[in-house]
Amino acid sequence: MSVPGRVHITWQDDSTLKVDTDAGMQTRLLHFGESQAARAAAPTWQGDSIAQWQTPRPNVPIMLRPVDRTAGGAPPRPPAGGSLKVVTTHLRPGYLRKNGVPYSASTVLTEYWDLFKRPNGDQWLTITTQIEDPVYLSQPRVIGLQFRQPDGAKWDPTPCSARW
Repeated sequence: MSVPGRVHITWQDDSTLKVDTDAGMQTRLLHFGESQAARAAAPTWQGDSIAQWQTPRPNVPIMLRPVDRTAGGAPPRPPAGGSLKVVTTHLRPGYLRKNGVPYSASTVLTEYWDLFKRPNGDQWLTITTQIEDPVYLSQPRVIGLQFRQPDGAKWDPTPCSARW
């Protein structure tokens, strides 16, 4: 998700958020509750992501919320404010950056997704990521990413073209 581009967030079903990125056409599934993917035989590039809404500290603005749905029941309701916490495990080993430090199958990725509205009306999604790997990292690595949330008119996914 640290590649520049746009994100498109929708509900796949009542307990799964689907996050698509236009750069490389990547898709992540954020499962509320226990995921079946954790029982898979082999790790994957996207891993297994378990999501939960966390209640905010006092004076924290309204955060990321699911949209109302008219059919098929309602998705899990978040608290009135707070963060979406996502913990990802079961990752296929790789590199933190194309020319950087590797990460192992023991890596745990913890993310906090927060939606902020600016005084001018713009919405920004901030994803704070903590990477922990007992094999290659001596301390957690923390990354913050920001995405401006436009109306979706420029959504144009393209396949990945990077070669190692």
